[in-house]
Amino acid sequence: MNDENNAGVGKAVPLPELRKSLRLVIYDGLSSEVMTTFTGSTFLVAMGVLLGASNFQIGVLASLPTFTNIFQLVSIWLVRRFNSRRTVSIACSVLARVPLLCAGFLIFFFSSSFTVVLCFLSFHYLFASIAGPSWNSWMKDLVPGKSLGAFFAKRSSYNQSLNVALSLSLALFIDYIKNRQPQFELHTYAVFFMIAGMAGLLGVFFLSRTYEPPSVLAAGNIFRMLKRPLMNPNFRKLLIFNSVWLFALNLATPFFTVFLLRTMELPLSYIIVLAAISQVSGIFALRVWGKYADRYSNKTIIAICAPVYVLCLAAWCFVGIYTNFYNNLALLTGIFIVSGIATSGINLSLTNIGLKLAPSAESIFYLSAKNIVTAVFSAAAPLAGGLVADYFSERSLQMGATWSGPHLTKTFRLIELHDFNFLFAIAAFLAFISLEFLIRVREQGEVDKDEVVKVMRGNIKNNIKESFVIGQLLDLRYQIRKIFKKKLKK
Repeated sequence: MNDENNAGVGKAVPLPELRKSLRLVIYDGLSSEVMTTFTGSTFLVAMGVLLGASNFQIGVLASLPTFTNIFQLVSIWLVRRFNSRRTVSIACSVLARVPLLCAGFLIFFFSSSFTVVLCFLSFHYLFASIAGPSWNSWMKDLVPGKSLGAFFAKRSSYNQSLNVALSLSLALFIDYIKNRQPQFELHTYAVFFMIAGMAGLLGVFFLSRTYEPPSVLAAGNIFRMLKRPLMNPNFRKLLIFNSVWLFALNLATPFFTVFLLRTMELPLSYIIVLAAISQVSGIFALRVWGKYADRYSNKTIIAICAPVYVLCLAAWCFVGIYTNFYNNLALLTGIFIVSGIATSGINLSLTNIGLKLAPSAESIFYLSAKNIVTAVFSAAAPLAGGLVADYFSERSLQMGATWSGPHLTKTFRLIELHDFNFLFAIAAFLAFISLEFLIRVREQGEVDKDEVVKVMRGNIKNNIKESFVIGQLLDLRYQIRKIFKKKLKK
């Protein structure tokens, strides 16, 4: 079934219901973003470091959200059993968010260990994963196909804006508590968990009022239906690229915060500010990526953004080689800005291309198969990353260049790899290899990335030119007035 037919499902939704439901989906996104921010990876890692978590435990923490995707088969069975994607999504979302309240309560009153926190988080991610396929299939039929990219770009930009403001406030608050009242630092994280749980349940309330279009779920054995995406050559190519790409990214990204906290000894507020800079960059880029993804193709956007992100991964190898703190901070700022722009395009396009290539009648099977297959690689990567980081913790590689002259002898550090830097270099290499698999994916209406880059460059130049001309015209009367004033003075 092609994309036009997929879009037709969304058009069948009554217009008043569609408008109301799209607003509720955005409200749910904002509530869920509050939940995600309060229990975000940076804060969880910081809490783990506070509780003395090992690199392997940090890897387990990072692998949980993706490993639990393996259980998305349960979602398909539940949707068939109750014939309602909304019911399954809401019920599982409640079961996913209550454990956050329980974890916060336990940490606050009993100062629990990080292992116990991991247990509660495993239930949180498990039920969230089961809710995922039903929600994705629901949204595919609700949102009109032609505006899919633009709508989710808008939703993501709202979520990221909230994330930036909230993350900065929370990081400053955590640093204040850490410096002034360190005995309450763990209790602060406990309160974060409880607030996250309540915000998540508010999002469930918004979802409960959202319209669900009628759906027809393909009949047949579940396991046989899950084989269909794997038998689809084009979708299988997407799975291969997505799996290798996610393995490369998840090998390194969970340890960025650990590296900055332990090795660079940056305050948590600095790390959150850098993350906020990345988010803001992504927010400004999201609308652009959404527009070009709808006009050209999602694959084209990935082909533009992915190589840029690979360069960002490689740039992490140079963080820490400078003795000057501000040089390292400037490099980190550049990395976070560029990676934020690239990541926003990649995440948006990877989600949309999966939705686009999945037939409506079998979308839940296609999306579940995609999530289950990629979950194996995404979950294995952080665990492997923790082991690799431990292996290289007592090893290092240094390369430099020395200039010697009559009046000056200077040694320049070209590269200095140790524990996490080795990990970042390996991840960059694997991500680069994964781009070879992207070329083989075919998407309806795709345009060569070089043509899109030319169009984008032209639009940017025109915008700059228009801004310059308009600016000059606005300032013209002030410039004329200055000229007359000078002549009168003479």
